Amino acid sequence: MKDFLILVINPGSTTTKIAVYKNEDIIFNSNIRHHKDELRGYTKVTGQYDFRKKIILQELQVANIKLTDLDIIMSRGGLLKPLESGVYEINEALRQDLTIGRLGDHASNLGGILAYEICNHIPGLKSYIADPVIVDELQDVARITGWPQIQRRSVFHALNQKAVARLYSKFLNKKYEDLNLIVAHMGGGISVGAHCKGKVIDVNNALDGDGPFSPERSGSLPVGDLVKLCFNGNFTYDQIKKMISSEGGLVAHFGTTDVLEIEKRTNDQHAKLIIQAMAYQVGKEIGSLAAVLKGKTDAIIITGGIAKNETIVNYIKEMISFIAPIWMYAGETEMEALALNAMLVLKGEITPKKYY
Repeated sequence: MKDFLILVINPGSTTTKIAVYKNEDIIFNSNIRHHKDELRGYTKVTGQYDFRKKIILQELQVANIKLTDLDIIMSRGGLLKPLESGVYEINEALRQDLTIGRLGDHASNLGGILAYEICNHIPGLKSYIADPVIVDELQDVARITGWPQIQRRSVFHALNQKAVARLYSKFLNKKYEDLNLIVAHMGGGISVGAHCKGKVIDVNNALDGDGPFSPERSGSLPVGDLVKLCFNGNFTYDQIKKMISSEGGLVAHFGTTDVLEIEKRTNDQHAKLIIQAMAYQVGKEIGSLAAVLKGKTDAIIITGGIAKNETIVNYIKEMISFIAPIWMYAGETEMEALALNAMLVLKGEITPKKYY
């Protein structure tokens, strides 16, 4: 079999992760950290494109990896219009929607833009995204709210949730499409999804203030109090949005998203209570999705960076262990999942979908 060289790009709010795979084997990786002072001057995340592209190209040059040797670029997807799960070739329509922020301004939007523009330097090289954060498989009943003009939306860690769900299925020698799973991804944002026979039929909107609060997100808030806050004259629309999506949760309580730093405050009972409250809300969300699956849950999977924290995980386990077996996958599989999807495209085992 021909050896394929794959570049994977995964931008976060203060990091840009890149990796190069030779087939399934990683041969280079770099987690580029961006100090907040470097990013402060950008009013929109997508405005960071030139800054991040330059760093990526420098990293590849230092590693002696030539763009002309690449067979494919695979990137994390962003806030596009709702899509079904799968791989999408990055075309001009997709790049444009990421640039304008069709459904919002988020670091994940940069991935497709960076991949597309880097590809433009190399004739014949193509770029793709896989399972972007707006994968939408919600059952209709899960969309309805008590106000006709507002529907619940699917925005979650689709790439990692789908990847760990498939890993667990492989571990059991079963098909993902034959299982009912609840997957809790706990990172800067927290999403908890009900995977029913291969589709995420219900999940909290992990970006816009829905479900458990997290290191950066406010989670669900009492609606009446939020309305009062919006109209008390002290905050702009953009300030409220930041409170919900990037300046809420632990950072609002403590000024940091670092769970370990907060936990070190051993004599601070308030800090202990806030950490417990975050874990409590995750357990509560998992319990509600067990009802969505009508009690027929094959397993609960806990994943993401915070899954490495025993205090939080043990608290959640106490709440939910009666529901189904618990499978831990601490950390994230996003880079590996992107590389795997790239290999499937290169080998012709999946057909990329077109974005309109």
